[in-house]
Amino acid sequence: PTEIYRKSKPMDLARISRGGDLRWAMEHRFYLRLPAPLTPGKTYTIERTGQAQPSLTLTYQPERQLSEAVHISAVGFRPDDPVKVGFLSTWMGTGGGLSYPEGLSFQVIDEASQQSVFSGQAKRRYRDGDSEDARDRTYTLADVDQLDFSDLDRPGRYRLCVDTVGCSNPFAIADDTWQQAFHLAARGFYHQRSGIALGPPYTDVERPRPFHTDDGVIVYQSSTGLMDTGNGLNAQGTDEGNFANLVQGRTNTTVADAWGGYFDAGDWDRRVQHLDVARSLLELLELFPEPMENLALNIPESDNDLPDLLDEVLWGVDFFRRLQTPEGGVRGGIESADHPRRGETSWQETLPIMAYAPDPWSSYIYAGVAARTARIVGTYAPDQVQAYRDSALAAMDWAEARHSEGIESLDWVQHRIEADRALAALEIYRLTGDRAWHDRFVAAQSALPAEAREDYRIAPPRREIAFLYGRLPADQVDTELQAELRAELLAEADDAVGTSQTTGFGWTKLIPSTPVGWGDGLGAPKARTLLRAHALTGRDRYLEAALLACQFSAGANPDNMTYTTGLGPKSPQNPLIVDQRITGDLLPGITLYGPIDTGLYGDQWFFDVLATVAVPPAREWPSIETYFDIYFVPNINEFTVMQSMADAAYAWGYLTGRG
Repeated sequence: PTEIYRKSKPMDLARISRGGDLRWAMEHRFYLRLPAPLTPGKTYTIERTGQAQPSLTLTYQPERQLSEAVHISAVGFRPDDPVKVGFLSTWMGTGGGLSYPEGLSFQVIDEASQQSVFSGQAKRRYRDGDSEDARDRTYTLADVDQLDFSDLDRPGRYRLCVDTVGCSNPFAIADDTWQQAFHLAARGFYHQRSGIALGPPYTDVERPRPFHTDDGVIVYQSSTGLMDTGNGLNAQGTDEGNFANLVQGRTNTTVADAWGGYFDAGDWDRRVQHLDVARSLLELLELFPEPMENLALNIPESDNDLPDLLDEVLWGVDFFRRLQTPEGGVRGGIESADHPRRGETSWQETLPIMAYAPDPWSSYIYAGVAARTARIVGTYAPDQVQAYRDSALAAMDWAEARHSEGIESLDWVQHRIEADRALAALEIYRLTGDRAWHDRFVAAQSALPAEAREDYRIAPPRREIAFLYGRLPADQVDTELQAELRAELLAEADDAVGTSQTTGFGWTKLIPSTPVGWGDGLGAPKARTLLRAHALTGRDRYLEAALLACQFSAGANPDNMTYTTGLGPKSPQNPLIVDQRITGDLLPGITLYGPIDTGLYGDQWFFDVLATVAVPPAREWPSIETYFDIYFVPNINEFTVMQSMADAAYAWGYLTGRG
């Protein structure tokens, strides 16, 4: 070789002393620049002089051999997917980006017959150095060619092979590809349940029951509401600030029957934001009742008369219904006094455990989700409707009597609460048909000033409002307001289409200006607005952009891995889940935050640690390759049920259910 390049990535670590000494598991890749092209069918030998290492031999067969340069989704494609693509790209570490000749030929090879069923030419979609988004950031550091075989609709198992380069991992074209991915993601919520033991026949993972009051767990009432803490709306900027207000408000009063819900991420908190999971799954049941109600999840409730997906919804909703006070206020969740103590599993927690005090914000969020739950439950179990209806109305009435408390000095907090208030009123209007609730929704919606509507912190409930109101029949809406909200949603979807056209691998974002990281990392597809735009309009461009946006997180990326545990031939092994790190049991169906923007987050402490072992230093890696399978790196290897997990489940569920 005339030159040798190196790319070395740490994939796990062990602390081997109390002083913090580390040992690393590494993945090394070497790239040899040869003086002449290889000849197909010839055998080559690589000898490493001066080392007690055996020689390596390679028979060059690019039509058969796996190449890390050819990237394809591990989920695969439905025959009628209008977008079926792979990508060709290589960043060589110390050698920088590799630029392939433009227009290379590629073929799709049938694994069964070994015959070519499709051929085409690579098309350059991204050039190294081009800006990829509205933040004027470059995430890829190498050219990217798109390999388009969208016209192939014959079911089968295939590999994608590029002339002179090599082949992708095998992939499937089948009617149930998205359904399999959605099934895994939906079962991931079961694996995040608190207050229930895990084990056969529902899962191979065995875990004792954690945080159940019947086991002697004591939950103390705090006088502090979730909205008044850093884990709610009162951002403090530090972990201590996140917990301090809750702990300071602790009383000696205990809360009975305070169990259930979902663990947020790798630790044990259960907060009202998790109701976004229920909202997402309920939306899928509304949009696609037949395929969703027939989904078999093998969960403890599977033997009842409700769809399994609705049972999973009720697991999350019923937790907060138990946290509702007799007066109607809803506690914002349950939290320990700090992050888990080292070495303690979820069923061994020794820190004090507290329930947040009821607050208007939490009660509004719950009221809206409980109202939607009542609507859907009525389809399958009419006798259960009244309980959820009454609970939703009680929460709403309690919040309405107090909705201005404690927020006068924080404008964006007032606006966020007003947006969630509007959403709750809209959900109750859909449930009851009472026009008074429509008027209350319009009043709350109108109270938001124009500048607040551009605030990313206000965006989540506003997105829900735009889609819900946009779908209502004309005789139930203010037509001008409906047109305005639909236009708002479609404008956001158009922005997402634009972002997908400029990023190297077609991924997109909910808001073009948001940074890539944490809940906006690349581990889950950010396709919800695109799919809702497709649901409202039926326009192909939104579905096509959504399918393209789903490729990166599903395995069509430089690491050729998914960011969902148990999905595909290569997936995360060391997520930041305390129980797993201690027991060694991998929880399947957990979608992680994934790669982050090194330009924004490269100054964080773990990049200093990774710089000691990664080659090139970790800060010099392209952002799309910053997934380091290292347990303690939170904004890459952690997740939340309502962000990364719900985003993946919604996208894959929509692609399962669509006609």
